[in-house]
Amino acid sequence: MSGEVLVNANPAIRPVAASSSGSSDTVVEARGLGLTFETNDGPVRALSNVDLTVNKGEFVSFIGPSGCGKTTFLRVIADLEQPTEGEIHVNGLTPAEARRTRAYGYVFQAAGLFPWRTIEQNVALPLEIMGYARAEQRERVHRTLDLVNLAGFEKKFPWQLSGGMQQRASIARALAFDADLLLMDEPFGALDEIVRDHLNEQLLELWARTDKTICFVTHSIPEAVYLSTRIVVMSPRPGRVTDVIESPLPRERPLDIRESPEFLEIAHRVREGLRAGHGDD
Repeated sequence: MSGEVLVNANPAIRPVAASSSGSSDTVVEARGLGLTFETNDGPVRALSNVDLTVNKGEFVSFIGPSGCGKTTFLRVIADLEQPTEGEIHVNGLTPAEARRTRAYGYVFQAAGLFPWRTIEQNVALPLEIMGYARAEQRERVHRTLDLVNLAGFEKKFPWQLSGGMQQRASIARALAFDADLLLMDEPFGALDEIVRDHLNEQLLELWARTDKTICFVTHSIPEAVYLSTRIVVMSPRPGRVTDVIESPLPRERPLDIRESPEFLEIAHRVREGLRAGHGDD
């Protein structure tokens, strides 16, 4: 499906940035992080004792069973949920401070486009809220739509686009104000396998081209292994980090790398980590 190409260039793959915890390259740092929700049926512990560092330029995927806290952790980074234990910093700031400095863009499971606004108007929405001048809004919208290969679709409405194209518009909206951190919560989960493969492939090109740090939630082992520099395996609730897997795969990854012994070995380790997490429950 040629209509599902995310970017229109194949950039040179950049080298991995050297970084260390606590340095200027640290984007997200969680220490002893826990979150307990108070409900009518009593407290629900969603996250427990999460220690994790995400460094600049990494593509980190979070995988685990439904309800394990993957999305909750992303929402804590975004200041949409507040932890009840431990601490977390984004670019050395609290999540609330990072939100006010517009440190991240967020791509949700559903595209979440307003049906009465055109694609360019949807992409421009955060820029309008942030008070950008109209001329700069137009320039940023044009640039980001071109980046995700939606140039020419500015005047279309969401219902006139395919599901994959709507998600690309959602990604453009998250990129419009040029935050260095991109939070992605199962953005391709509802798409068919062919479209998902194309968008996975092109997301890697987008990542290389924009030099973003990406935190990506998924339920798919192949997707996590294909996309990531590191894979964070989480246990059933309360969500704990049971394994962090460094990927030895090259930065440039054709789809057929999924048939290689190295890919299958990483996928096996992820599967074993998920099984071990269930065993610890």
